[in-house]
Amino acid sequence: MAGRMQPVLAGVVTALVGFASSFTVVLAGLRAVGATEAQAASGLLVLCVASGLCAAWLGLRHRLPLSIAWSTPGAALLVATGPVPGGWPVAVGAFLVSGLLIVAAGLFPALGRAVAAIPKPVAGAMLAGVLLPLCTAPVRALVEVPRLAAPVLVSWLLLHRFARRWAVPGALLVAAGAIALTTPGGGTGGLRPVVEVTAPQWSVPALVGLALPLFLVTMAAQNVPGTAVLVGYGYRPPLGSALRTTGLASMAAAPAGGHAVNLAAITAALAAGPDAHPDPDRRWIASVTAGVGLALLGLGAGAVTTLVGWAPPVLIEAVAGLALLGALATALTSALADPTAREAAVVTLVVTASGVSLAGVGGAFWGLVAGCLMLLLFRNRRTPGDRTSSPDQPTPDQSPPRHQAVDHEVSR
Repeated sequence: MAGRMQPVLAGVVTALVGFASSFTVVLAGLRAVGATEAQAASGLLVLCVASGLCAAWLGLRHRLPLSIAWSTPGAALLVATGPVPGGWPVAVGAFLVSGLLIVAAGLFPALGRAVAAIPKPVAGAMLAGVLLPLCTAPVRALVEVPRLAAPVLVSWLLLHRFARRWAVPGALLVAAGAIALTTPGGGTGGLRPVVEVTAPQWSVPALVGLALPLFLVTMAAQNVPGTAVLVGYGYRPPLGSALRTTGLASMAAAPAGGHAVNLAAITAALAAGPDAHPDPDRRWIASVTAGVGLALLGLGAGAVTTLVGWAPPVLIEAVAGLALLGALATALTSALADPTAREAAVVTLVVTASGVSLAGVGGAFWGLVAGCLMLLLFRNRRTPGDRTSSPDQPTPDQSPPRHQAVDHEVSR
């Protein structure tokens, strides 16, 4: 009996950790691009349900532990992008196009290879620039709302030292308690799960500045490392099938506010590793259970959104920032590992983190363009201290690509 229940329990833990550790990032991202409280709750709900259904379908079909999640780096990108010209309907249109691009990557492997061909220093720096504004939120919260932020940070530090997996969920519980004790209530959202559909609209700046970066971040920081985790545990994941399924789910979820559905990596490790079951052929049960659990947790989207609505925005951003610190460290390591591409990586980071908008297009796209231009302009330049490797080749002291990819996952 214990052996039969082991993958089920692993799936429950996977769902709980995945949801609690990053739903605040999703809510912050959807609100940043113009969603109301109700629309953000709807987006969180459909992301949970879409991810859960994809995990159940892929697990049952392929008998592999294919854990599915929302794009946490993509949500951080929404925070960094901020309001888009045209408002929430245009953001929804960008979500839809991003999902279509993921489907295309599943249908045409050359597109996926083109994304993987983006130089690692530039891709890592772009991700770091996207994450940096949120990762500074804990410091700002400690200054602006010290009575609320200090217990959250202390709890995160203690749990990070002794029970790292539960550090962000624990900090979230402490934040919820602090909010409940210091706020009389009165959030504007409802507790029942409600789906709010928005007719999508499109604009060229949103397609270039939001849809394309969302696709690139989701592929580079979620789907590629998610595949690497499964390969590391000895599986041969059907990437094309997974991309087509999650891309279609992203498109279906977009009108209701879902920004992106994709392969998970850290939670994939929880479901695909030996802790899920000693027999690798039985671990798919954990990912299916995690999918069902995540879909059920989505029914509480209205309640958690209302709780978040009671809190000072900087406190919720602080919890989200704590969840992204590990991803920021990994992205910076990837960006700065190659000395010959270091300047290009720094330029990418600075432009992306600046939050500038040119021609209605956000900083993530321009950071990517600036970094690639720097690599092209200075490709043949060498200084006496430089190594002889080219910018897009790994240096000897870099980690193997598989481990590099695994660490790119945020907390999902």
